[in-house]
Amino acid sequence: MGIGVSIFLIAVGAILAFAVNTEVAGLDIQTVGWILLVVGIIGIVVSMIFWSSWGGPGYRTRRRTYVDGPPV
Repeated sequence: MGIGVSIFLIAVGAILAFAVNTEVAGLDIQTVGWILLVVGIIGIVVSMIFWSSWGGPGYRTRRRTYVDGPPV
């Protein structure tokens, strides 16, 4: 799950938790919203942890090997 999906889950969860006040039989929409909020926040945290572990964007362009001497 990427950062974009996590932000989407947070947005949908916030809408369901705070803005929707419709009742559905057998389903609490506010609870579903809170669950989506928590899953989205956990997803962002995990994405940030893995983002820093692989170096982020531009990691491959920063690694350059310089060799002293004339070209062969």
